[in-house]
Amino acid sequence: MEIGNGCISKKRKLVEEGSLDELNEDLLERVLSWLPTSTLFRLGSVCKRWKSMADSQSFKLACSRIPSRDPWFYMVDADLNRSIVFDSAKSSWKRLNHPSLLLRDHNRDSIPVAASGGLVCFRNMSGGYIVCNPVTGSCRELPPVDPGQSLLAIAMNAYSNYHGSYKLVLVSGDLPKLSFKVYNSITNCWEEEIMLRRNADDCTKSNDNDDDAVYFLSTAGNVVVTNMQRSPSKQYSSVFTLKDGEEIVYFLTSSGRVIACNLTQKCFSEYPRLLPVFSEYSIDVVECKGEMLVVVLSEFFESASLRVWQCDPKTKTWNQIAAMPPAMSHEFYDKKLDINCVGAGDQIFICLSSAELCSYVLYNFVTNRWVELPECSVNGESLEFMSALSFEPRIEASV
Repeated sequence: MEIGNGCISKKRKLVEEGSLDELNEDLLERVLSWLPTSTLFRLGSVCKRWKSMADSQSFKLACSRIPSRDPWFYMVDADLNRSIVFDSAKSSWKRLNHPSLLLRDHNRDSIPVAASGGLVCFRNMSGGYIVCNPVTGSCRELPPVDPGQSLLAIAMNAYSNYHGSYKLVLVSGDLPKLSFKVYNSITNCWEEEIMLRRNADDCTKSNDNDDDAVYFLSTAGNVVVTNMQRSPSKQYSSVFTLKDGEEIVYFLTSSGRVIACNLTQKCFSEYPRLLPVFSEYSIDVVECKGEMLVVVLSEFFESASLRVWQCDPKTKTWNQIAAMPPAMSHEFYDKKLDINCVGAGDQIFICLSSAELCSYVLYNFVTNRWVELPECSVNGESLEFMSALSFEPRIEASV
């Protein structure tokens, strides 16, 4: 009986393999396009037919029709000359080939500042921008742009991965005088700068000196300054949302206030503070499924609290929608941590870093689970990251 089962199993395997070989090219491409991105790179080693297919434009087109892929998180550490990602689908760290364009002298210290779809945007020390597909390594240097006024935020939105259709948005100025400039990949040029007016319905506008540094004594007797100390890659951090046909860029001021710039209506508004100005906390904005959310790490009654908030657009009030279990967040008490977060679909990836602790947490809204991720080790060396950007690993994403 055992021999019979073995023969049946072997026969079934031969039939399955034969069926796959007999698939026409179009159907085979559609089937294989659903494989995880990390698996797609191994197609070429199966046979000559699959290698030829993997390099074809028709296969990339089939891949572009996959609605979404589990996000990878592009990690940023002190050493900017390497590319390491966290694969959320396999809960593992991966090392990618660092794009050759970013290894050139004038781009060697480029910092990733924005991401969308399958692309990540880097900014070099001279203020130039490079758009890259981290999976394939393909890059494109954007035309030079006049930095103009003080840069406040950088946002990106990809409309089509396969056709390389995306926008890069720069928000500049000093409150209440803000403006924005857009790079359009279709025309390969920067559009004219546009001034933003204050929204007439904005009833939360701050004083002109709201973003000046405020010093006060903490409960421990330490002198604290409320201006946030952001890691370089999050200095211009922002999120882009497209809702009801309106494009909105959200970013944080140096004092932790959320600003919303409506690019469609050409206006901006300020959101009310979550916590009083005389408070110790770290804050970041994220985007999840088209909604802007705020993540806050604060300390109360000798314990730490990490919570996710959403603002009601009608009442302009903040509502808590998630909170890390106290037993888990208590570890962060008195560690003077800076949080840097990024959203991707139903998940929020959180980097918590300070001189004495470095931790990475992934929160899932669907399962309501907070998972601390394993540390990343390369050649026996434990790496620590300051922040991350989220992108979809897509071999078809063109720059």
